[in-house]
Amino acid sequence: MQADAARGLLIVNADDWGRDVETTNRILDCVAPGGVSAVSAMVFMEDSERAAALAREHGIDAGLHLNLTTSFSAKALPGGLLERQRVVSRYLRSHRLAPYLFNPRLTRAFTYLVSAQLDEFRRLYGAEPARIDGHHHMHLCANVLIGRLLPARTLVRRNFCFEPGEKSGLNRAYRRSVDAVLSRRHRLTDLFFSLQPLEPRTRIDRICSLARTAVVELETHPAQLSEYQFLRSGDILRSAVRVGPSSALRAES
Repeated sequence: MQADAARGLLIVNADDWGRDVETTNRILDCVAPGGVSAVSAMVFMEDSERAAALAREHGIDAGLHLNLTTSFSAKALPGGLLERQRVVSRYLRSHRLAPYLFNPRLTRAFTYLVSAQLDEFRRLYGAEPARIDGHHHMHLCANVLIGRLLPARTLVRRNFCFEPGEKSGLNRAYRRSVDAVLSRRHRLTDLFFSLQPLEPRTRIDRICSLARTAVVELETHPAQLSEYQFLRSGDILRSAVRVGPSSALRAES
């Protein structure tokens, strides 16, 4: 179900919350001045426990950042969890087309990894993840989509939106088809962009202007110094009409 575009909203979302102490702290620095309005939380990582406590303390809107490719770094994790992630990660990184091909031999491994991360998010945050996206965008890989592993009606991150000429017609058609599949079971924002590139500045202004009438998600990574400095500066607030958390989207959908 598409978000209602009659009332615009810009969601400035920071990925990798909880990955490590430095990443969490940088994101938190951007939340305070209003440069970030929502975060995507990693579980089973070295700073996941502290990050969850901070989110609950400060009322930070957190969704699940599903991780199938970067090794879990928390201490004392079950060997079965680590081994399944190792196998899945190796497959997804084995060749360029692997994420787009359904692998029946890994069905149980994918199911286990997604279920385990959903359960861990519930334990840490005391609630269902109302919003889900993926590290390296692997929540859109074939085994997750075809396996219908994400809870229905959840707000799920769509494919990037591009302006005419940025990608080939075939690439854009594929992205549209995946978004159409997503929309049958999940809610999507109207548009989704990356904060990078930061120049020319007119690009950010143009994206923000779209939020006058559409619900727009802007993906950020404050762990990158250039993005951290931009978000801390408050420049995004001067470009945006209204910046809000995804909870506002849930209320308006």
